[in-house]
Amino acid sequence: MPDYFYVYPAYLSEGAARREGRRVPAASSVKEITAEEIAQAATRLGFTAEVQAEKNYPRQFFTYAGRVKVTKKGSVPKTEFLRRVAAEIRKTRPKAAAPSTGSHT
Repeated sequence: MPDYFYVYPAYLSEGAARREGRRVPAASSVKEITAEEIAQAATRLGFTAEVQAEKNYPRQFFTYAGRVKVTKKGSVPKTEFLRRVAAEIRKTRPKAAAPSTGSHT
């Protein structure tokens, strides 16, 4: 067994269906995710992560979104890691500003 696993942005992408490679529940997915963002979240969670920008996801061979090489830590399975990373990204992203309801006359 390798001591690392790869994470492609499609695994966490809100725009991807399960058949397109998304590996987290739709409610946990993240909009417009990048490999750099995944690596930063993995690092905040205590993992060692390296962005490989020149790589592409085989199911989406026409899109070069990169991938992240993550060193395994303990006995955390890949699916659990993906859920943790998605939650970390959602937690640290700035919230969208709510539309103003006041009138400007």
